[in-house]
Amino acid sequence: MVALRGSGPLKLGGTMNVSIAGAESNVAIGLARLGHEVRWAGAVGEDEAGQLVLRTLRAEGVEVSGASTDAGAPTGLLLFEPRLPEVTRVHYYRAGSAGSRLTAEAIERAFSAAPPRVLHLTGITPSLSPTAHSAARRALQLARRHASLTCLDVNFRARLWTAEEAATVLREWIPSVDVLIASDDELPLCLPEGTGREEKDREEKDQKGTGREGKDQEGTGGGSTGADSTAGHGTGRESTGGDRAGGKGTSGDRTGGDGTSGDGPGEDGPGGDGPGEDGTSGGQAAATPTPLAAQAKLLLDLGVGEVVVKLGADGATAFTDDGCRYHQPAKSVRPVDAVGAGDAFVAGYLSALLDGEGPAGRLERAVTTGAFAVASHGDWEGAPTRPELGMLGAPPGTVVR
Repeated sequence: MVALRGSGPLKLGGTMNVSIAGAESNVAIGLARLGHEVRWAGAVGEDEAGQLVLRTLRAEGVEVSGASTDAGAPTGLLLFEPRLPEVTRVHYYRAGSAGSRLTAEAIERAFSAAPPRVLHLTGITPSLSPTAHSAARRALQLARRHASLTCLDVNFRARLWTAEEAATVLREWIPSVDVLIASDDELPLCLPEGTGREEKDREEKDQKGTGREGKDQEGTGGGSTGADSTAGHGTGRESTGGDRAGGKGTSGDRTGGDGTSGDGPGEDGPGGDGPGEDGTSGGQAAATPTPLAAQAKLLLDLGVGEVVVKLGADGATAFTDDGCRYHQPAKSVRPVDAVGAGDAFVAGYLSALLDGEGPAGRLERAVTTGAFAVASHGDWEGAPTRPELGMLGAPPGTVVR
């Protein structure tokens, strides 16, 4: 989409900055900046706005041969309205847009050109229209046929569909997902019917009993992209990507930024010798699984390879199918703009995955890239390059010459 960012309440007028945005394109750009080969497959209008989208992606090193232009529909529009220092309202104008008319045939063409090593999808695309839903569903089928790893970022948007509608689609997709990324409040949307509410009730009961609001008992608080992955409203090669990642002290789409720094990810799984980052001893963390861990286990039992939960100010936790749990605290940065941090988190996670890093290394890079986004204005503009990843460890006032 084309993104217009206002300087204040829209009803008062004023100036607006013009850019582009979109969860999958944000992930694609983040991966390209980290040196991965990425392709974005989607649809834009045959208009100047569509040319801006494609031109920006090409300029950022994202391959767009899988994108199509639609002469019968405009490019989608997104308006950002800063309302309070840490509250931004987002207005979507996507009904009838080219992106909402993405077809399964377009995805098939993208896959036939070059099947991706990793396919990245979000829960936004199927919410746009029946045809966009079919396109995303076809991408899942083709990924399985070509043995592509599939990453799904739930990215639930209440303005686009209801929780019930989202849950119906996500539950169908779960058996085809290798890497599931969600915030803790999105995870129940993916659980088998009849379990989500029960787990939520358990969590609320446990919180009342421990007096620890907003944290589980572990102490942790449209389209497709390909890049050797595929991202965006389409497909790509070498990548896998919302909005609750990377740091602490920020608001918005529950993304992190200004979080506590950590010495390293904790691991809590079979055979662990030392204490995990969550303060529990090695081996199994507790005799009784926490609600979050129980939810993750349900999803792992359904065939998901790993479940990555974004916890905002509390960092992120990953659960893997070998029974291990990893936690990475958020990075400490001065928050500027929380929008897009979740997508940056996904880009970092997939980048490390493509580099062959284990879950701990993936989380470390993910919270780092998420923190970069929180510390910068814009959806994708602050995404770091690979040489910049180490800058977060520099002391305040550092000048890089």
